Amino acid sequence: MNSPRIAIVGAGISGICMAVALQRAGFPEFTIFEKAHDYGGTWRDNSYPGLVCDVPSRYYQFRFAMNPEWTQLYSAGPEIKDYLVGVAREHGLHRNTRFGAEVTGAVFDDDGWQVTTGDGVTERFDFVLCATGFLHHPTRPDIPGLDDFDGPVMHSSRWRHEVEPRGKRVGVIGTGSTGTQLVGALAGVASEVVLFQRTPQWILPTVNRQYTAVSKRLYKLAPTLSLVPYWFNRAAFAVFSQGLVHPGRVRTLIQWVVERHLRSVEDPELRRKLTPDYQAMCKRLVVSDRFYKAVQRPDVTLVTEHIDSVEARGAVTADGHLHELDILVLATGFDSHAFMRPMAITGAHGRTLDQAWADGPRAFEGVMMPDFPNLFMLVGPHSPFANHPLTAVAEAQSARIVGWLRRWRAGEFTTIEPTHAATDRYNARMRAAAPSTVWTTGCTSWYLGKDGLPELWPWTPGRYEKLIRGTPDPVDYHLKHGVPSGK
Repeated sequence: MNSPRIAIVGAGISGICMAVALQRAGFPEFTIFEKAHDYGGTWRDNSYPGLVCDVPSRYYQFRFAMNPEWTQLYSAGPEIKDYLVGVAREHGLHRNTRFGAEVTGAVFDDDGWQVTTGDGVTERFDFVLCATGFLHHPTRPDIPGLDDFDGPVMHSSRWRHEVEPRGKRVGVIGTGSTGTQLVGALAGVASEVVLFQRTPQWILPTVNRQYTAVSKRLYKLAPTLSLVPYWFNRAAFAVFSQGLVHPGRVRTLIQWVVERHLRSVEDPELRRKLTPDYQAMCKRLVVSDRFYKAVQRPDVTLVTEHIDSVEARGAVTADGHLHELDILVLATGFDSHAFMRPMAITGAHGRTLDQAWADGPRAFEGVMMPDFPNLFMLVGPHSPFANHPLTAVAEAQSARIVGWLRRWRAGEFTTIEPTHAATDRYNARMRAAAPSTVWTTGCTSWYLGKDGLPELWPWTPGRYEKLIRGTPDPVDYHLKHGVPSGK
């Protein structure tokens, strides 16, 4: 029986998930290429103060690796990173992983994929599985003089732990999930926190709580108990997702909840500055139990004036005011449309990824592209990744990929790719459904592509899982038959 040569690019959530799925399906020989020196992906890269997942811990985990040891309802970043590293170690993935090996290019020819790493080494594989994620290229704002600042300037995903914020004047640019978490953590630690708000955010209230030793012991003694909160949260997210993709009661209810939460800000002027002019969930909904409390502290200043420039002593806003600072933090997000880039990928007929995505990232069912045979993506374009846990998305997509690998091993094909017609139909259906989603109700966000429509799955995540776990329609694919290379 032939064994395919498989390359997995990335050792974050989806890479780990894919690797374990391969092991469980009887494909033990694969190579994971990871440009960093540990597992964890975004949970490895991000280590800023206050980092907490906005999805409950017992839902933000793999069903094949339920963790009884979660310490709280919403886990902090280091705990999630430790969980992912633990899953990788438990399954012995270190034997298949090459750390410090950044894939710089991949070229398809008649004998499969030539994968090249940063050290110039090229190897051949039958399949390339891109698990590179989509939030890993930091966005640096184009502010004049940013390099002239005398103090440390750091992006939130490149936190410098040798920099001590205690007793310092810290400026934070950005009010997304990262910015709000940073303010909540730094308030009362820094002598002053200056939050430069680019766009107000709706904040969904929550209450984090610690799990008791008794509950953790129960989950450990009876692992199947973990399925109870898992499926409860899954059901709750299914209801929540209805508000994302359809107008109606759920959307109205969430709007009422966030508006009521905003009323906890007592100062009318501050409340006005914090009030968005768009519907809740149009941008990724921020979940926090600390932000409104923190922003009302006397040592926290909310600045809504545009930053005109940065000089040695601090940030100068459009009104001419100099905000003197010791540290400047860029909570300015990521290039969410990069996906596998800057990898130079060339598929069949010499077609490059840049050519294929000249008008923006496109994929078929979130996992494949025409003209790129035997190349799969995890959490690729149009995947359901709004406030949905990526662990669930990665598991569903891994199952689809494993299904194709089994068919390859059975000799049903040597290469596979979706047809252009199927990909065009799929994307046309998504564009037609996009206007009913909350993401098109009048805000600017990283969800939107060049055409102004969201590059997200426009239906419920449950519908996506049903699709991707279902039986593929053979008319949607071009299968080439021949003798598999393999081993």
